[in-house]
Order: sequence, then C-alpha cells, then structure tokens
Amino acid sequence: MSTKEMTAHGKAVRRRALVDRQRALILRPGRNNPCFRDVEDFDLMANRNRNIIAVNDDNDVADASDRAPDKAKHDAAQGGTAPLRAINGPALFHKVKNQKSILAIVISNARVFAGTQGGELLVWSLETYELLYSIVAHRGAVLSLFVSHDGKYLFSSAGDAIVNVWCTQKLTRQYHIWSTYDVGDVFCVAYSTSLQTIYLGAQNTSIQWLNLSRNASGASPNLESHPLNRQNKFFDSTGPGAVPNTRSLLGGEILAQGGHALEIDKKNIVQYAHYGYVYCMVLARGSVHGENSDETLITGGGDGTIKMWRLTENVNSGAIRCFATMENGDNSVLSMALDGTFLYSGRLEGDVDVWDLDTRQLIRTVNAHAADVLTITVGPHLIFTGGSNGWAKIFDRRYRCTNQWKAHDRLILASSITSYNNKAVLVTGGNDDCIAIWDIGASVSQSNMSLRNTNEDLLDSLKKLISFRTVSSKAEYAEECRRGASWLRNLFKRFGASTEMFNTDDNKNPVVFARFRGKNSGCKNENRILFYGHYDVIDAENEQEKWKTQPFDMQGIDGYLYGRGTSDNKGPVLAALYAVADLVAEKNLVSDVIFLIEGEEESGSRGFKEAIRRNKNIIGDIDWILLANSYWLDDDIPCLTYGLRGVVHATVEVESKHPDLHSGVEGSHMMDEALKDLVMLLAGLTGPNGHVRIPGFYDTILPISQAENDRYEAISKSLLRRYPEVAGSDELIASFKAKWREPSLTMHGIKTSGPANSSIIPHNARAAVSLRLVPGQDTLQIQQAFVAFLKDQFATLNTLNDLSIKIDHQADPWLGDPENQIFKMLEKVIMEVWGSVGATRRGSTVISKSPVDSMTNGLASPKLSPVTFSARVNDSGPNPQANAEIVDQMNGGFSNRTFSRKNQKPLYIREGGTIPAIRFLEKEFGAPAAHLPCGQASDSAHLDNERFRLLNLYKSREIFKKLFGETWS
Repeated sequence: MSTKEMTAHGKAVRRRALVDRQRALILRPGRNNPCFRDVEDFDLMANRNRNIIAVNDDNDVADASDRAPDKAKHDAAQGGTAPLRAINGPALFHKVKNQKSILAIVISNARVFAGTQGGELLVWSLETYELLYSIVAHRGAVLSLFVSHDGKYLFSSAGDAIVNVWCTQKLTRQYHIWSTYDVGDVFCVAYSTSLQTIYLGAQNTSIQWLNLSRNASGASPNLESHPLNRQNKFFDSTGPGAVPNTRSLLGGEILAQGGHALEIDKKNIVQYAHYGYVYCMVLARGSVHGENSDETLITGGGDGTIKMWRLTENVNSGAIRCFATMENGDNSVLSMALDGTFLYSGRLEGDVDVWDLDTRQLIRTVNAHAADVLTITVGPHLIFTGGSNGWAKIFDRRYRCTNQWKAHDRLILASSITSYNNKAVLVTGGNDDCIAIWDIGASVSQSNMSLRNTNEDLLDSLKKLISFRTVSSKAEYAEECRRGASWLRNLFKRFGASTEMFNTDDNKNPVVFARFRGKNSGCKNENRILFYGHYDVIDAENEQEKWKTQPFDMQGIDGYLYGRGTSDNKGPVLAALYAVADLVAEKNLVSDVIFLIEGEEESGSRGFKEAIRRNKNIIGDIDWILLANSYWLDDDIPCLTYGLRGVVHATVEVESKHPDLHSGVEGSHMMDEALKDLVMLLAGLTGPNGHVRIPGFYDTILPISQAENDRYEAISKSLLRRYPEVAGSDELIASFKAKWREPSLTMHGIKTSGPANSSIIPHNARAAVSLRLVPGQDTLQIQQAFVAFLKDQFATLNTLNDLSIKIDHQADPWLGDPENQIFKMLEKVIMEVWGSVGATRRGSTVISKSPVDSMTNGLASPKLSPVTFSARVNDSGPNPQANAEIVDQMNGGFSNRTFSRKNQKPLYIREGGTIPAIRFLEKEFGAPAAHLPCGQASDSAHLDNERFRLLNLYKSREIFKKLFGETWS
C-alpha cells in the first residue's frame, strides 16, 4: 500500500471510529424500532449516514439536535456561542404532514417528488398541494431522487440496494436496476441524458453505472441475483430452535411492479472510488478545465474528498475515469450543489466549501452551521443550506447570511428551489415528517440588491483582471490565460449570468460565453445584443523601468489607471459587464445580452471562428453586435467607429540549395543569392508613393459618398478647433482617408540565416509583409493575386533559388452603417452621458482649402505629410491649463471663447487597424455591428504606460447601462 493510500485508509478508519462512537451515544439498548434492520439501516434511515440522528415514530429516541438549545445556553454562559435567533425568516406557504421522515426531494413540472424513510415515493402538486401519487417504491428508505435533464425520467435509490426509474408523468416504473455485488445502501444517483447512462454511489464505496439504451434490449437477468433474494448472513440466519427468520415489507404494503429488470455488469464498477461511503454526486454539464467532454461526474465521500470523473463514449459506454481530486480536511462531504462551475459542498460539522471547477481551487470555506450540513441547493443569486439542528440559512453570492430560521423541529434532510407562478419557492423536508413550502421571493430580491456594485467594486475587479498576465502570444503564459478566463467567467456568474467556456482548437485560450436574460427574453419583439471583447493582452516588460508602475499591477495616478490591458480591452469589457449587472439588480435589463470574450484577439483570433460555429446553438440568434476596442481621435471628443480595414499577413521566403557562405570566397555574379532575390521581389510590390503594383488591387474599392465626405469635414472642423497647429483641413482629411479607407502594403522586416556579420551570404532570407484591405476588396481574391504576382515576378529573376509564400493570417475589412438603429441609439446616449464635460478647447485656425485631386474611387493622389494625432496628444501630455486655453490664432480665425460640447454629436470615424472577429460575427449571425471607442488617443495601447482615464471608465459604464436598458423597436 502506498503512502497516499495508507493516509487515506487511516482517515477512513478514524472516520469509521467516530461514526461508531456517535451511534453508541444515540442508540439505546433495548429500544427496538421495527424500521431498523440493523445498525446500517439506522445509517440508511438517517439520510446517508449523517451520523448524528436517530428517528422514532414515537419520538422516544433522542437526536443530538434536541440537546442543541441547552448546549447553546451553556456555551453562552461560558462566553461561547449564543443561541441562534431567526433573521428574516421567509413566509411559510404551506406545510404537508406525512407519517415518515422525508429524506429526498426533487421538483419537476410543478410537482414535488419526495422519498420517505418508509420507502414510499410521494408526489404533490405545487398548485394545490394535493397528494397526486403515493407508491411503495422501495423496501428500504428512499435516499436519493434525480430527474433527468429532459424531465422524462425520475430516478430513485434506496437502502434496499435498488435503483428504480419512473415515468415522471404517470409514475409507472420503467426500469428496475441492481448490482452484481452486495453494495449496501445506494446513497446517490445521477443520469446522463446524452449517454443514456445511470450512475450510482454506494455504501460499499463503489461507483457503478449502467447504459439504458444498451441493456434494455438484452435478456433479463436471473432474478435469483436480486438483492431481495440473496442470503443475508444476519437477517437470514436461524433463530432460536433453528427456525429461519422471515423478512416482510413494512406494514405489508405491496411494492411497485413493472419495468425492465437490469443488472449492472461487473465491468461497470469502480471499487473503492472513495475511502468512505459515496454520499453524493452531481453531473456538471459543459467542459471543465482540461476536459473536452460534455459532462463530468463529481462525487463526494465519507473520506472528505471530492472527485471528478471523465465520462467516456466507447464500447463500455458511460465508463468513468478519475482525473482530479479535491480535498479540504477529512470531514465527510455530505451534500453538494452545482452552479455553473461553482461547486458547493456541505460537510460534517457545518462548513460549506466553495470550489471553482475550472481551476479546481477552493475559493473559500463558509462556516454555515454549528451542525452537519445535510442538504444544500442553489437558487437565483442565493445558496440554501439545511443543518442537522433544524436550522435553515440563505446566503447571497458574497456568502453573507441574509436569512436564518428554524425550518423543522429536528433535522433538515432535503431541499429544492424552483420558480412557480413567477414566485421563488423553497421546499424542505425533515425527520419531523413534514414537507414545508417557503416563499423566498424577498430573499431573491434582497440577493439581487446585494449584486449592485459601486465604482470602487469595478476598480477592484479591474485590478484583479489586470493582474492575470493573459499574454496569448507566449506559450509560457497559457495557464495564466486560463486562470484569467476562469476568474472572468466566475465574475459573470456572480452577477447572475449563465456561462460556458468554449474550448478552441489546438488548446488555444478559451472563449468566455455569458448570457444575461432580459425582461423581454423570448418575446417576438426582443432584440438580443452580443457584446464582443477580449481578455488577452500584448506582453509588457519593465526591465528598463519605462513604466510608471509594474505593467500587471494596476495603479491609479493623476486620474488615470496604468496597467497592461486597462484600455485594450479589459477596462471596456468590465464597464459593459458592470452596466449589465446594474440593470439585472434593478430588474431593468430589457433584452438578452450575450458576452463573447475571447483570449486570442492579439494573436489573430486563433480558433475563435471554429469555437463560435461549434457552439452557435448555445449562443442563439443575435440582432445587434457591439464592441468597444479602440480609442478617440484625441483626448476630448467622443467617437463612434463604423469602419475597419482588413489584413493579410504573409511570410515571403527565398532559399538557395547551398549553405551559408563567405562572400569573399564564394561571392560572384554567378551566385544566386537568396537575399538579393528577396529584395528585388519585394521592391517590385510597390511603386512611387506606396502604390501597390498587384494587378486589380484597387479595382473594387468602394467610391466615397457625399455622406462620408461630410463626416470627414466634421472631423476636420472639430479637431482643428483644438489643434490649430495642423496646417489645414485638406492635409488632415487626406491623412485620415489614406489610413482609413485606402489599402496599403507594408514590409515589417527581413530575417536571414547564418551569423550576424557583414561577410556572410545567407542561404535563406524571409520577409514579413502585410496588406491592409478596405471594404470592397475581397480578402481571398487579394491573397490569391498577391501570391500569383510574386510567383510571376520571381520567374523573371532567372534564379535557381526556391520561393515559398505562407499566409499567416487574414481578416476581412468591415464597414458599418452609421444610419442604422444601434448607431443612432449610441449617438443619443453618448450625448446624454458626456454632455458638456470638457467644455473648453483651444482656439483654432481658419480651415484652408487647397485643391486635392482624387481618383474616381475616392483615393487621394497628392503626396501629403501624414498627420498622427495620437502622437500629438501623447507629446502634449495631460495639461488641464492647456486644455482650457483659448487662443486666437490668426485674423479670421475663431475668437477666444468657451466651446461647449452640449448637444455635440460624437465624431463618426473609420480606423486603419483590424479586429478579425467583427466581420466574421456579422456574417455568422446575420446581424449588424457597431463599435464604441471608450479610450482616449493618449491611452498608449500596446505601448509602455498603457492607461485608461478613470472618467472614461465610469462614463463608458453609464453609456452601456443606458444602451442595454433601452427599449428597442
């Protein structure tokens, strides 16, 4: 036995000894309860061996909770814990009495299904609380109930080692299942609808499974192997006078009949799955970190561990394999509940552990009760726990106790939360033979109120997100990217979103998907908005101490937040998230808002398209697309972006058959040098003024419209008021057109083989080349024309070297419609939010009108000096006094005055950069996109000292909130 196994075995032995001591304290000699077959039946009846209870129909067997008030008084007298007092206890809708303890509860289709100590399966209506069915389902106490994801089947497991499968509508038995081995009590059961496989956790520490689709058509098993027909060494031994004991049903009831009889094969068993009883299990739907399966089985045991099991689809369908174990002490895991990738586990002695399944990390431990946590369930923004002392508690998503009350006289053994008739309902059951139905609507509202967050909360979240070094371009940061994605996903979940993690091909960074449901969700007039962003960043180092702070430790300085990703793109993403969270808390979110936050944008959106296509059914239909991934033209005037250039990135490589050579020895006109060929090839790509020589390169560019010319004029007038040093309007407009609506070709660098000295003839030379494309140009056609042109030119060189061209990345250009609804709504809310903030500007100069010839497609032909506004803004730096300066530049110019932004529209701009996802999303979902720049020109994205103005962060949050709260026609 290994050291680890010996340690685990030791824990199991200690736990078993504790159980025996507790039983000895509770069971009294001479007390014979006819419901107990043996000591293990006591565990069974006590709901999964909760270890501290004894139940008697005459109430003559005490439980530990009966002594709790006296103990609490004694503790208080000694300076210890004071007795519990009710806090905001919910209203009791209804109470249903039964003759036996309620051990299991599940709700489906407005029906409450309950399993009892006596083996009955009871069904009540949530509408009238009328008892619809009462069936003797098992010979032992019903310990677990589970409803399939499609609502078709109800599964029950019990102390008779049987699992029954029922039709939820008529409560007829469909299947009757048992194990080849004596497993004892079956404490928990789960069912995978996709695999059609049942999983059960047993008292003999095993996990077993059976595939219904494969076994239902087979031969019926030999009924001699049925647990009720097996010889039991204790119960079937001869009594006094050698007379065999006989076993009969409780009260002589007739057991339910019918259904296929199925026996679990020996191959479908994992023995010693835990070093203790397997008390509870849940199925996690969707991928978990490191796993690509659709479902993951999670189990909790008496050894204090939680295990995660991979489900496989093979010949032995549904087989499991453990891939992770999580542990926090050796107190038994008695109950579990799942909320997305948050797992809540209730433990012996009162703790609730909160686990993040993506990172498999313990987020926190909540000291929920001074007694064992026997049941736990999650609802809308809240967690319910029930203790072995009869006290119930509700916690909000910040794990603050908002409600506590005495729900049952003795133990709370089962619970479930549902929404019925637009009311949040909690159903609990206990060993006081009662089912209680509670109105927890006020708790849900209170929990929603707790989700409201201040700007300080936003800053805390942004600081945390910045701290993750989510650099997608370097493999060494892959785990950091995954942690950042998991943290972001959990933040979405905290605010009430349903979330998924979309895995990408080749193990690239995942896409975080989140959906918030609005008030009009599902309505015909609903407009579903998709917000796109990214959590990955360009790497940043501070070895030369050029940063004002460490790049991944966000700090606020002079009204700006410095840190890598503050502006691109983590700040805008969180501004949008917090805006939606505000609306959710206020119940003012009108339509569904879907977030797609990828982790590969800075590396060309690798795997993004495939991940979205695979999960398109989860995302659903989309009406509008919004992103916020760029900046204003200067530091003062808000903008809206309606166009981006596309790109083709390529590597052009020339290679000779000879090795690297010495130029003094081998250099001659007869030598075909790779670098010479590459230089001549590259030189032929462009002519004077950067004119691209690829045939047909400019043919399909869209002509400029009068409306677009008017937008350029508006941009020129607005900027020249603030920056009078610009020579004139024509130069400014021509510069913007050249960068925004005209294509270009850029050579980024050349690399050669061999050592870096001046005497080498390299055998290999390669260059990085990019083509920026504009709307009207077809990316694939340009790519093909580029390759064909290079090959044709290379053929004219009469060289023996080889040419290779690799297309590294490509993305389509995008052109939005500034006249559509989303742009007009953005324009409206921008004007409302920004108002007259920053109402003063520098003076300006008269706008000059020098003649500019243009091609028919709108391309400017004259050679003009480019204007770079981001550089101008960065050079000037933040200077409030200069910003307020009003200067009369020249005769006929603007006089000194304050220029009010009140009612000024945002500038409609295009940009020269590329965002690969935007045009893809438009085509994939058939929805128009709009782009809201949040940052300023001086944000220094991708550069040292990247920053985001605090005012812009807060205003962006306000803009998003107004937009998402609008009623769309």
